[in-house]
Amino acid sequence: MGVLVKILIGAAAVWVAVQIVPGLHFDGSIAALLLVALILGVINAVVKPILTVLSLPLVLLTLGFFLLVVNAITLWIVIRLSEGLDLGLTSEGFGATFLGALVVSLVVWGLESVTGTRR
Repeated sequence: MGVLVKILIGAAAVWVAVQIVPGLHFDGSIAALLLVALILGVINAVVKPILTVLSLPLVLLTLGFFLLVVNAITLWIVIRLSEGLDLGLTSEGFGATFLGALVVSLVVWGLESVTGTRR
């Protein structure tokens, strides 16, 4: 049940980011959005910790602000996979991806805090 809630939260976060961020587009179905959220969760669970460890010197040097770039890189990977699988999530550039990652992170944080699924 917890995994389903997290996928729904991820899907809602991606949808909000697409609505707010210019340059971030989604033209797929609800099922495709749920699949994008699942891919986002897997990438965040597998790739993000590796990127964080590899970029640890930059994270420390920038007092943690480089983690925003790590979030953007993970969203960029999700967007590329979405384009490859024809799920409908696209971005017009790094700026849109960066802002989208920021919005997704904030929405996920807020919704997980409200639903009590935050660890």
